[in-house]
Amino acid sequence: MNILGISAYYHDSAACLVQDGKVTAAAQEERFTRRKHDSAFPANAVRYCLAEGGVAENGIDAVVFYDKPLTKFARIAKNYFSVAPRGLQPFLMAIPLWLQEKLWIPTDIENALREAGGGRAGNLYFCEHHESHAASAFFPSPFQSAAVLTMDGVGEWATTSLGHGTGNRVDILEELHFPHSLGLLYSAFTYFTGFRVNSGEYKLMGLAPYGEPKYVDRILDNLIDIRDDGSFRLNMDYFGYHDGLTMTNDRFARLFDGPARAPETDMSRREMDLARSIQVVTEEIVLKQVAHAAKVTGEKNLCLAGGVALNCVANGRILREGPFENVWIQPAAGDAGGALGAALHIWHQVQDNPRQADGKTDTMSGAYLGLAYPDDVVAEWLDHQRYPYRTLDDGELENEVARLIDEQNVLGLFQGRMEFGPRALGNRSIVGDARSVKMQSVLNLKIKYRESFRPFAPSCMEERIGDFFDIDRPSPYMLLVAQVQPDRCLPPDESDDGTDLFKRVSRPRSDIPAITHVDYSARIQSVSEQTNPRYHGIIKAFEERTGYGIIINTSFNVRGEPIVCTPEDAYRCFMRTEMDYLVLGNHILEKTAQPAMDIEKEAWQEEFPLD
Repeated sequence: MNILGISAYYHDSAACLVQDGKVTAAAQEERFTRRKHDSAFPANAVRYCLAEGGVAENGIDAVVFYDKPLTKFARIAKNYFSVAPRGLQPFLMAIPLWLQEKLWIPTDIENALREAGGGRAGNLYFCEHHESHAASAFFPSPFQSAAVLTMDGVGEWATTSLGHGTGNRVDILEELHFPHSLGLLYSAFTYFTGFRVNSGEYKLMGLAPYGEPKYVDRILDNLIDIRDDGSFRLNMDYFGYHDGLTMTNDRFARLFDGPARAPETDMSRREMDLARSIQVVTEEIVLKQVAHAAKVTGEKNLCLAGGVALNCVANGRILREGPFENVWIQPAAGDAGGALGAALHIWHQVQDNPRQADGKTDTMSGAYLGLAYPDDVVAEWLDHQRYPYRTLDDGELENEVARLIDEQNVLGLFQGRMEFGPRALGNRSIVGDARSVKMQSVLNLKIKYRESFRPFAPSCMEERIGDFFDIDRPSPYMLLVAQVQPDRCLPPDESDDGTDLFKRVSRPRSDIPAITHVDYSARIQSVSEQTNPRYHGIIKAFEERTGYGIIINTSFNVRGEPIVCTPEDAYRCFMRTEMDYLVLGNHILEKTAQPAMDIEKEAWQEEFPLD
C-alpha cells in the first residue's frame, strides 16, 4: 500500500511516501529547487519519493493533501469581508492566486504523478491542517497513548488544537481559531524586529537571551488576554495580518516606541528586549496549554507539532517544568511535516490499520528520509569534474575528520540520506570545534554569512549528554534547549552592561564556548550510534583525541539558501565560503587543492537575497 502525502502553497512544501505504514521517504521541495521555503507544488519531492520507494506506474494507492483548500479559501473570504472595506486590497491580491493555482490541487497531483512516472493515483483525500499536524506528532511517536498539542499560524480556521492519541487514532478535543494565533503573534514580533516572517522566527528566539523582558506587561495589557487554560484572545486593533498587507500596524508601532526595524539595519536594545518579552509571553501561554492538556487527557506523554513546536526554548521548559513525564516533538514540526502526518492519518485513522509503539523508539528513522548518493556515484562525479580528493576507508575516515576538527578546521559533512525538517543532523552539516573561543564568530561571519549574535548547536554523543548539559534524556532532533552543566561555566562579566552585542557574543562562557549561548544554554542534538553510526564515530574519535565527546553542528548552507541536497550543491557552498575541507561520503576534499571557481563568491546573494 503506497500513500503519498503532500503539503504545498503556503511555505515549506514537501512530499512523503508511506508504504504499508512505514515512512519510506520525505523531502522538502526547497532542497531541489534551491529556493528557501519554496511553497510551490513539490513536483521534485514527489519524483524523489516515488523513486526512493520503487513505486511502479499506477502504483500509488492514495494521495492526501495536508489541508482543505476550499475551507481555507472560505475562511480567507469571510475574514476579508468581515473587515471591509479595509480588507479589500489584500483580498483582491489573494483571489488571482487562488483561482489560478491553489484551487486546482487535483490537477497538480495528476500532472506531478504523470511526469514522475507514477501514473494515476487510486484515491485522493484532503486532511484538515491540524489533523495532519496532530497525526505527524502522534503516529511516529514511541507512545501508545498521549496528549497531542499542535500550535502554528493558522490552518483552515484552527491555530491551536488539543487532541488525544490512542492506538491508531487521534481525536481532536479542543481548538482555538483565527485570528487568535500564537504563531501569528510571534511572527508579528518577528516582522517588527526586522526579520522575515515564516523564516526568521528562530532568529528572534536566538536574540531573546540578549534582552530583558521589559515589554511583557505592555504586551499583556494591550495585545493579549490569556486565560488559565492557555486559551487567549488577541486585540486585533494592533495587528495588520487580518485586514492589511503587514503583520503589524501603526498602533503597534506607537505601543513599542517607534516603527519596525528595517531589515539588515543595526540591532538596537529595543529589538533585544522585544525578542525577550515575546519569548516570555509565548512560554507562559505554552506552559498553560500543556498543563491544561494534561488535565483534560490524564496522560503522562505529550506529543507536539506545528511551527510553534520548533521553539526549542519553550520545549525545554515543557520538559523541565511541565506535568508530563515524556515529551516527543515531530522533527519536521512545520508545514513540511504535514505531508508526513496526512499520509499516516490515512493509513491509520482512515484505513484503520494497526500501529505498534514500544514506548522508547520513534519511527522517524532519525529524520534521515531524504536523498542519498553512493560513494561510487560521488567519485565518478568528482573525477568527471577533475576535483582533487582522497578516499579513506571506514574507521580511518572518522579518525581523520576528528583530527581536522581538532586542528581548528571547519568541515562540510555530506553523507547518507538527507534530513527531513529544518535541522541538519550530521548528514548535511558544517562542523567545528566546540572548545574554540573564536569558532562562533568564524562560522557566522566567514561561513554562514549571517548575524553575529546567532548561536550554534552542539552534537553530543548520546551517552555523554549528561556530562555537558543539565538534561536526563536524549535530544536527537535538536528541539530541546538545556543549560550547560554549572561546573563547565565561567562567571559572568561584571563589566557587561548589555549594550554591546558583539562584546557579549565574543565573550567565552564555558569550556565549550562556541556552543554556549549568552544565557548559558544550548540547543542540543544527541547522536546515537544506532541511528547514525558514521556521525557518532566521528564524535567518538574526537573524544578519544581531546576528551570532549561534543562538536559544533550547523546546517550545510549559507544564509538565504536551503540546506544542500546534492554533491554539486555541497561543493559550490564549500568553494564560496571559507570552509577548509569537504567530506563527501568517504571522499575528502581540501580547499587549497581545488581549482579556482569562475563564479564570484557573492553570486549566490543575487539568487538568494538576504533576509
